[in-house]
Amino acid sequence: MEHVSSLMLLSLALGLDAFSVALGMGLQSVRLKHAFFSGIVVGIFHMIMPGLGMYFGNWLSSSASEWASLGGGLLLFCIGSYAVFASFTEKHSVAYTLYGAGIWLFALSVSIDSFPVGFSLGLRGSEVLVSVLSFGLFSMGLTWAGFIVGRHASSWLGTYSELLGGAILCSLGLYTIF
Repeated sequence: MEHVSSLMLLSLALGLDAFSVALGMGLQSVRLKHAFFSGIVVGIFHMIMPGLGMYFGNWLSSSASEWASLGGGLLLFCIGSYAVFASFTEKHSVAYTLYGAGIWLFALSVSIDSFPVGFSLGLRGSEVLVSVLSFGLFSMGLTWAGFIVGRHASSWLGTYSELLGGAILCSLGLYTIF
């Protein structure tokens, strides 16, 4: 039972990263169809990345954790910076899209830090299938929750929602890096 509770807490922690980013993106009036598919892709990435980490955990060095966090943080910061600068344009459209490459970049940026988690679980010999399913389901649900909460908060914030969403993404990126 102790293993199950620690796995649930770890799944929640990994999924909260996706929740936070989806919250920032949801402030920018993302279509529900795109938010739905983004949640699925994020869930899949949260299964693939730690799964790969578990399988290749014995082959990687301890510095992989630092590089994965740096890469994820830089992706978040770049997307957030673009959103902040796009909020100052006349047309006030969504700063980035959640279809095509945008979904893949979003999913990669929030799931890349789960690779070292999988690496450490692989060294402990944890059950791969149960772990990756838990990570995927939690992150998918929390991503959807982030979009929904962000969408409702957007109506309260009005025209400043895009600027706030970009600032949240930038701060999450900087937090991940440092």
